[in-house]
Amino acid sequence: MKLSESIFELARKYESYTSTNLSKLIQHKSLSSNEKEVASLIKKMMEDAGFDEAWIDGLGNVIGRIGNGKKVIAIDGHIDTVDIGNIDNWDFDPLGGEIKDGYVLGRGSADQTGGPAAFITAGKILKEIGLTNDVTIYFIGSVMEEDCDGLCWKYIVEEDKIKPDCVIVTEPTNLNIYRGHRGRMEIEVSFYGLSAHGAAPERGKNAIYMASKAALEIEKLNERLTTDEFLGKGSVTISEIVSSSPSLCAVSDFCKFHLDRRLTKGEDKNLALNQIEEIVKGMNAKVELLNYKEKAYTGLEYGMEKYFPTWVIEENDFVIQNGVKSYQELFGEKPIVDKWTFSTNGVVINGIYGIPVIGFGPGNEVMAHAPNEKVPVEHLVKASAFYAYYCSIF
Repeated sequence: MKLSESIFELARKYESYTSTNLSKLIQHKSLSSNEKEVASLIKKMMEDAGFDEAWIDGLGNVIGRIGNGKKVIAIDGHIDTVDIGNIDNWDFDPLGGEIKDGYVLGRGSADQTGGPAAFITAGKILKEIGLTNDVTIYFIGSVMEEDCDGLCWKYIVEEDKIKPDCVIVTEPTNLNIYRGHRGRMEIEVSFYGLSAHGAAPERGKNAIYMASKAALEIEKLNERLTTDEFLGKGSVTISEIVSSSPSLCAVSDFCKFHLDRRLTKGEDKNLALNQIEEIVKGMNAKVELLNYKEKAYTGLEYGMEKYFPTWVIEENDFVIQNGVKSYQELFGEKPIVDKWTFSTNGVVINGIYGIPVIGFGPGNEVMAHAPNEKVPVEHLVKASAFYAYYCSIF
């Protein structure tokens, strides 16, 4: 029997194991900076699956290792989820982890605890068949991704000193192979006015009016931003606006808005900031790239600026072609090679550190952050086979 056939057969054999593990993980609420219970459970699952070692680092990432070879591969899946939102929009218990009609149901099933559940099974398969190539594989359940994409990988590279030759990102791809996505950044623009009595507004300078003029120009900017054939168009939108004044009978002396800027190929931090600076030129305004700094569940305070670079891997790159080969030899057909709409840890893994990334994960990204989130059990099976085989022929 071919190696690909043996691995796929084992993935099917462990279908119930994989789906049950995912069900158990879903039953523990795991918001950003509150992943302790899920991290501990994943560590135990790794140990029970026979991983060579498993530990939790200073930021709270749970890391398992198999092998001790020269070539280093990491399989990444974040273990934090968004909250459940309005419970009335759900047709089932979002923290129930029910397995029904070929799906595992619940928050995080697609985005993206299904990835770690599948890679734990991949590790179990690899321990059973034995690694024959010269590789070290790190299986990483990463934290705080929903709040700050890639912060976990800044810690992994800078503090854990793990810098792989390749990373498989297990965010949902609908079992397609993904090779990039747009970057993003968060910008705050503050406007400073002069208050006066509302009965005589001409004596003051209204910060809201300044912000409104800038907002109209930002709307126009969005229309003329550049487009990339593969990644699509860059975009900018105002996602929040707040203001203040001494009273509701006074001219507003302060206003600020928050910009969600999506960056396509060829756009970067300096370009995006300069575009906004040009719009507010001549106004009493300040443009700032925001920073993130919060405490992990371990108590460690860690942060980075909220600039998440665009990244694209060429389709003929080895890490993508190894994925195409793995898919074809496992499943007997050519995969779709595409991109994510949303952002992932790839912004830091490849966007900052230049580590080659391939995306392959169970579930459909349309389920991300949505009510009635679910993942097909068949996706979990195929993903676990893919991770094991990809590493076996790397």
